[in-house]
Amino acid sequence: MPKEFHLYGRNLDELKKMSIEEFSRLVGSRTRRTLKKGMTEQQKKLLERIRKNPEKFHKTHCREIVILPEIVGTRLGVFNGREWVSVFITPEMIGRRLGEFALTRKKVKHSAPGVGASRGSKHFAVK
Repeated sequence: MPKEFHLYGRNLDELKKMSIEEFSRLVGSRTRRTLKKGMTEQQKKLLERIRKNPEKFHKTHCREIVILPEIVGTRLGVFNGREWVSVFITPEMIGRRLGEFALTRKKVKHSAPGVGASRGSKHFAVK
């Protein structure tokens, strides 16, 4: 039996019934300040599209939007500067930013020296 999700003593159904003002009292100060200032037009449009059709795959450039309880269970395409990263929203992501789950940099993979490398870089240790 999977463990039921709780955030500050409230389950997911209770969180979904809350207004944004009530939810903002539960999260940290930086997130609370962001929610209190209000959403941008782009964020409001994204939220409306999700409310109308939650099953659809929505693409967005809004990396700074706070993940609200009503977004849980949707699949979003977040732009990382190069491509669309598919992100499935889970309850554990509530209160975090959408951009945290679509990284903009890849891990560096070093290999042999490339074309145009200096003569000294040709001789590297095999082990």
